[in-house]
Amino acid sequence: MNQREAVIEAMRANGGFATLGHLYNEALRIPGVKWATKTPFSSINRIVQNPKYFFRIRPGLWALLEAKDKLPGDLREKPKPESDHTFYQGLLVQLGNIRKQETFVPKQDRGKVFLGKPLGSLVTVDDIYPFTYEDVVRKAAAVDVVWFNDRKFPTEFIEVENTTDMHGAFLKFVLFGAFYSTFRIVAPAARKAEFDSKLTHLSFATVAKRTKFTSYSVVTALHTQASEAIALEQAWVAS
Repeated sequence: MNQREAVIEAMRANGGFATLGHLYNEALRIPGVKWATKTPFSSINRIVQNPKYFFRIRPGLWALLEAKDKLPGDLREKPKPESDHTFYQGLLVQLGNIRKQETFVPKQDRGKVFLGKPLGSLVTVDDIYPFTYEDVVRKAAAVDVVWFNDRKFPTEFIEVENTTDMHGAFLKFVLFGAFYSTFRIVAPAARKAEFDSKLTHLSFATVAKRTKFTSYSVVTALHTQASEAIALEQAWVAS
């Protein structure tokens, strides 16, 4: 079996599609393949760009041409704003899990589909931890993604702002300002100027320095790099 066949087999085993991060972990585990290179991840990245066998669904997410008509419903059509929101929620949950954080998403989002699976199947916290007063916890339970540390305190409050006004997210962040947390807006890169402009309002001065902007492309890259690190660690242990 050659390298391309290994990538194809890894994708088939995952339903005909996969993130680069998934391929970094799974394609290298397939027996009988010689990855005679110091940069196997670059090789996988190059392989999936062969239009004879693969096509890109969105940045960092690829699928087999042979499986195009058999993909989960959320992956068959051109991404819509609402699916963008769920996709990046899912990546952020996976990234939090990789970073040994406990992860939470609102219960109303649990049934949304991320890569063919319910978003709720990825989170590690079912009922949000009662880390402070009940009314504040209730509002925290509506944040798109929350990461918790091992003491069950929030380390990151993350809002995915695909098209909605960021003002509401900033108001939430002010409410949680007493906690030693990072506040993060995840959005298309084109919205960075809007973020900078609105965050200067005096209403948000108490949390401005802890409020970060992260573009979709950076989230995708971080997710891929984190998965690459896991694959390298597994290779180290196995060697």
